[in-house]
Amino acid sequence: MSHPVIYLHTMKIYNAALTTLLCQSICHTTTAFASSSPLSFRSCTDYHCDVQQRVELSVSQWQPVRELFTSVNTPSEERERIRQAIALLEKIVGEITGTWRDLGGNVAGSGQAGQIDCISESKNTTTYLHLLFDDGLLRWHEVGERQLRRRFIIAQHWTAVIVDRSNGERFAVDSWYLDNGHPPMILPLVDWLAGRREDE
Repeated sequence: MSHPVIYLHTMKIYNAALTTLLCQSICHTTTAFASSSPLSFRSCTDYHCDVQQRVELSVSQWQPVRELFTSVNTPSEERERIRQAIALLEKIVGEITGTWRDLGGNVAGSGQAGQIDCISESKNTTTYLHLLFDDGLLRWHEVGERQLRRRFIIAQHWTAVIVDRSNGERFAVDSWYLDNGHPPMILPLVDWLAGRREDE
């Protein structure tokens, strides 16, 4: 191998090694920054989401959520982990905003501080889903647009939505029926639109 060829070969190896080190440095910095920064978002705290409160979650508060998504092997398993994560986040955020008082539906806690309706529930759940997705915790699902169900003139109901990446099927993620901190119902959106519930 001639000297010019050896030189070019050496420079290629050097440049490849430098690029790898640079990438590792950038990736490490980005990951370290993300893992050490609090998560900041707005949370609905009353009916219709008319009032919102700024919430910041520390790394120690977020870490238990992350741990729920280790070793997830199927879409159905991930949906169960999503249910657990939403329940956990409702508890954590509820202690900050006062929505720990929220009771399932609208009637039981009507007029009480911390009670929220399906509009606020669906918006908060969608926020939590985006936090999960943005942190790379969702492998099998992406976050869909909130869905409105109209069955009668006054019977209108909102839900958060996730989409199965493997087949495009949409699922309702509905926490309104249950008290704060309980895992939400997750069921096919077509069933939810027909008025069905997970426990039926």
